Amino acid sequence: MKKIFFILSIVGLAIAPAQKIAAQKTLTVEEAIANALKNNYDIQLLKNDSSSFALDNSYAKAAFLPRLNTTTGILFNNNNQKQKLSDGSVKQQSGIRSDNITASVALNWTVFDGLKMFAAKDKLAEFVKLGELNIKNQVVNTIAAIITNYYNIVRQKQQLKAIEEQMGLNEERLKQADKKLSVGLGAKPDVLLSKTDLNAQKAAMLQQQTLIEQLKEQLNLLMAAPINTTYEVADSIPINNDLIITDILSAAEAGNPALQVAKQNITIAGFTLAERKAERFPVVSINSAYNFGKTDNRTVLNTFTPLYNRNLGFNYGISAAIPIFNNYNTKRQIQQAQLDIDYNKIQYQKIKAANDIAISNAFKTYELQKKTLLLEEENILLAKENVTIAMERFRLGISTTVELRETQKTLEDSYNRLIAARYNTKVAETELLRLKGDLVK
Repeated sequence: MKKIFFILSIVGLAIAPAQKIAAQKTLTVEEAIANALKNNYDIQLLKNDSSSFALDNSYAKAAFLPRLNTTTGILFNNNNQKQKLSDGSVKQQSGIRSDNITASVALNWTVFDGLKMFAAKDKLAEFVKLGELNIKNQVVNTIAAIITNYYNIVRQKQQLKAIEEQMGLNEERLKQADKKLSVGLGAKPDVLLSKTDLNAQKAAMLQQQTLIEQLKEQLNLLMAAPINTTYEVADSIPINNDLIITDILSAAEAGNPALQVAKQNITIAGFTLAERKAERFPVVSINSAYNFGKTDNRTVLNTFTPLYNRNLGFNYGISAAIPIFNNYNTKRQIQQAQLDIDYNKIQYQKIKAANDIAISNAFKTYELQKKTLLLEEENILLAKENVTIAMERFRLGISTTVELRETQKTLEDSYNRLIAARYNTKVAETELLRLKGDLVK
């Protein structure tokens, strides 16, 4: 009996953690999160989008500056010309050549456009904030995915330990069945059944090891780590038992990144409306130009045509483009912009309602799993003790293989429920913190 209790104590996951594999580095959940925040592909893509917004915003003040353009050109002419004058004379000559050079510098400065340029500048600044919020939202979701995946590996690792414990029990059961058969106190079917159960556990162990490797590859993808990167994970799943739903609900509106993104879209839509309303006003511009032109005629047919002509000068003025009627296009765009604001407000309320319901459901699951975990931690001790007693009774010939097998099945089921309760509590806890926006500061 002491031997069976020793086996249960060594490999049991409710009491003692498994030994770490010395050949592999143990990856903590904090390290996994750090690697993901540094390398995750989705986060990098959103950082690129945010950089694009920031780049546009860095040039936002250029909207208040004038536009200055220069043009220049040179034209060579070689013409055949024929003129018939009113006195009946005709003049005709070929090979009339001339050179024309033109250059100009023009300035256009919009000094008033219904404050559209101010709305556009502020809108670009809000897009920068939106980019930052999108990154935060992706970071929160990525951290949640990392935690869930990481502790799923821990869960499956604990499940593997439970299978190994069942194998130890089946090996002891097979040993006792063989011993009874050899002295004429047992039956061959007991040996065969014990061997079959042991082989089934070995097959389950192989399947479990494969599942753990597959889950590690999923975690590698989230961390953008090379394929087949090997490491060990923790042995236990820590649980935060102090979450309060009122605190989560009150903090979620200001902390949840998805809600912040939805609110930011309302702000941006407001600046779009301001841009559309600005199109009702005239656009006032200051215009100025410096022009240069030179014509050099090598030969002229008409004696009144100059051989050389040069023109240069400076001009300036003010212009106003006054919108009067444009097929109600401006009115339509203003209405569309207002509808966009209304749409984003409804979208915000929808996301907030869905978030509140998700928090409520996650908290109910969290409370349920905590209570279930307490029960299963008690059950596992009872099931262990029951197996220890049943194994000793089987060794003494008081109970049958079928009875021992039933107690083993009870222990197996208890482990499955315990491990699931631990993991599900952690998942509910992670989901609550994700919805609250508390996974990242």
